[in-house]
Amino acid sequence: MSDLPRKAVTRTAKLAALPLGFAGRATWGLGKRIGGRSAEIVARELQQRTADQLFKTLGELKGGAMKLGQALSVFESALPEEVAGPYRAALTKLQEAAPPMPTRTVHAVLEERLGEDWRELFLEFEDKPSAAASIGQVHRAVWHDGREVAVKVQYPGAGEALLSDLTQLSRFARLLGPLIPGMDIKPLIAELRDRVSEELDYELEARSQHEHAEEFADDPDVVIPDVVHQSDQVLVTEWIDGVPLSEVITDGTQEQRDRAGQLLARFLFSGPARTGLLHADPHPGNFRLLPADTEDGGAGQWRLGVLDFGTVDRLPGGLPQPIGDSLRLTLAGDAEAVYELLREEGFVKESIDLDPNAVLDYLLPIIEPAQVEEFTFTRSWMRNQAARIADLRSPAHQLGKQLNLPPAYLLIHRVTLSTIGVLCQLGATVRLRDELESWVPGFLPIEDMPVEDIPVLDLPIADLPEQEQRVGDAAAEA
Repeated sequence: MSDLPRKAVTRTAKLAALPLGFAGRATWGLGKRIGGRSAEIVARELQQRTADQLFKTLGELKGGAMKLGQALSVFESALPEEVAGPYRAALTKLQEAAPPMPTRTVHAVLEERLGEDWRELFLEFEDKPSAAASIGQVHRAVWHDGREVAVKVQYPGAGEALLSDLTQLSRFARLLGPLIPGMDIKPLIAELRDRVSEELDYELEARSQHEHAEEFADDPDVVIPDVVHQSDQVLVTEWIDGVPLSEVITDGTQEQRDRAGQLLARFLFSGPARTGLLHADPHPGNFRLLPADTEDGGAGQWRLGVLDFGTVDRLPGGLPQPIGDSLRLTLAGDAEAVYELLREEGFVKESIDLDPNAVLDYLLPIIEPAQVEEFTFTRSWMRNQAARIADLRSPAHQLGKQLNLPPAYLLIHRVTLSTIGVLCQLGATVRLRDELESWVPGFLPIEDMPVEDIPVLDLPIADLPEQEQRVGDAAAEA
């Protein structure tokens, strides 16, 4: 398949075949069980065959179908190893590559968007794409001023394909559930659909990327390529080399894995605090591990290159303070305070009464990485968390069904889960607590904050809510 299938009927037919295939395999599985094979073995074979078909189809179709595949790929850590192993390679392919569109189509888009003399803008332009993703592909080139650049060209008809795919996929989202235990895929598809218009808007993406590039321009750990030129359907940015994170996952040394994991966590939590934006597409294809500028820099000095700012969450004040507050209170074992805060934020609906201690027991295993100075993220840890929540008989499953995820936290929740999934793929040992203390408002008690980080209050203390009065009092004492 060398081009983005444009006709809705073609794409719909391919996607519609997926649930039929799932049903056929279920019938096959029933026959195998009747024939004497254990249900567990048959279930694993079914899961593997289903995943093989799913990711093959998603990769061919690109568009919203591939976008879902990329979103799911970071959760493969939650799958049983016997199932995840055989098709991990297929997931990795989705993160880094997809069938390219024909050269004539690329040239037609460039001529339409950059003008008939578009070639004069480049000293060199490679027709063969260096990467292909869900709505566009990237070509390496040399800009007319000599800079190496990445030219991102949007697939014609990508918008219609995205919406059509995600609408179709949502109709049988329930059937995809067994692929990622403990995860409800339908809200993920709905959230991806809501972001379609933003991801298609290269002007918006250019603005988000430039803001990040400016903020991180002198950062020793994170590299953001700046925007060189932008027009409708074409985005030109600085080129960065480096080792794709997917390759670090498969072949990297432990030192590289740990360094990449630490920097990924740092970027996740520092980005919103520094730019008011949350990079919301954390699959490995969007990250590179770059050598340090210094000659003696080992893996411990490597930097993280970050690509693709098509999907961001706008958080003008950084990550919401209730996140830090709830983490701090949970670690302190204050069940009542945690429960009250979750109620205030809408995680527990007013119509539902839960045992605060049961809520605390539900949360503590999930935030285990924040309880220690450093934590080693592993696939087995991720699988245990998924199994605990997915087991219909477990108290965690029963309680989790009664919790609510407020709309304002949807994207933050997905990005956090996805990042944890990548950390588990890396098998990285990360000082997560350091990043939380540095960048997440509310995680550190006010008395433990450096004086320069205590909020400066411009309003009279008497005019502020009680909680903020306490902050103001502490700041005054400091």
